[in-house]
Amino acid sequence: MASLKNVFHTENYLLENGVLLPKVQVTYHTYGKLNPKQDNCIWVCHALTGDSDVYAWWPGLFGDDQLFNPENYFIICANVLGSPYGTTNPLSQNPETNRQYHHDFPAFTIRDIVGLHKRLADDLSIHKIELLIGGSMGGYQALEWAIMEPQRFNNLALIASSAIHSAWGVAFNASQRMAIASDSTWTLYDDDAGINGMKVARSVALLSYRNYRIYKKTQKEKDNNYVFPQQAVSYQSYQGDKLALRFNAFSYWTLSRAMDSMNVGRDRGGSVNALSQVAAKTIVISMEDDVLFPRTDQEFLAAHIHNATFMEVETDYGHDGFLVETDQLSKILKDFLYADSFKVTSLSPVDVTAS
Repeated sequence: MASLKNVFHTENYLLENGVLLPKVQVTYHTYGKLNPKQDNCIWVCHALTGDSDVYAWWPGLFGDDQLFNPENYFIICANVLGSPYGTTNPLSQNPETNRQYHHDFPAFTIRDIVGLHKRLADDLSIHKIELLIGGSMGGYQALEWAIMEPQRFNNLALIASSAIHSAWGVAFNASQRMAIASDSTWTLYDDDAGINGMKVARSVALLSYRNYRIYKKTQKEKDNNYVFPQQAVSYQSYQGDKLALRFNAFSYWTLSRAMDSMNVGRDRGGSVNALSQVAAKTIVISMEDDVLFPRTDQEFLAAHIHNATFMEVETDYGHDGFLVETDQLSKILKDFLYADSFKVTSLSPVDVTAS
């Protein structure tokens, strides 16, 4: 059974930009129990609009009778800083002003998110983590943490992610924030400010999460005699409306900027040197035809992380394949963790260059 918990910190939290964030709250889910040896902990890092309830958004991989189940594992996932599911975020009340932050919520980075994960693990006395896993922005967190504290993790799984947020990814995020800023309500200090702009932003984002092939398969018109197609139009609108029911534009804005901050080489002598600091046995998994995080991003990771191997998942869903292709992921991860015949075959660094 899942357990939803909160941790309150009375001391200020120092962000990477030097801003002090007061009295941060962290919300997290746990499943199962940590055994006395502490060798059954799986820490999951969620993606941009995800939350800490990993059973809800990664079924088929996590859950009863799945590869990662609470009978065998202690599973923990913490809601990230800035996301509207319990952890301190732009709709939280600023204890120094007794008003919600809204536009005044400070900018933060992936490293700031990871710093709270580290603090939570320390608070729970979790000194060793058997597997650290994340996809997309979750992969960013997992990679940063594995570099910050290399001895804390035995195994690392990076899925559909990269060492830096590419110029292509930054451009997608910038376009989404432009959509939010174009909403006439965005300047207001109101929970629903910019919500229609966020719907457009989600529509833009979806184009990077999927690809030409899946739209051709699932969104083509059923009537061959159409004049103006509606199937893809209504689908884009539906996805924007769907997110608006559970998210807010302030969190979307700040989290997209946090994604832009991803650069493992910052103040570490570059990406190659930073990746060499990972000590965990690592698997890097790519999604076929991922528009947002192309295969070369994952090949670069596998080439420069010691004791790493690379695998690709066949999928029509592009980037979103990491949420959909759980049968393939289960097999890959099971073999990676337990199969005696699984061989680590790193890519040669001379074959892969940074994007």
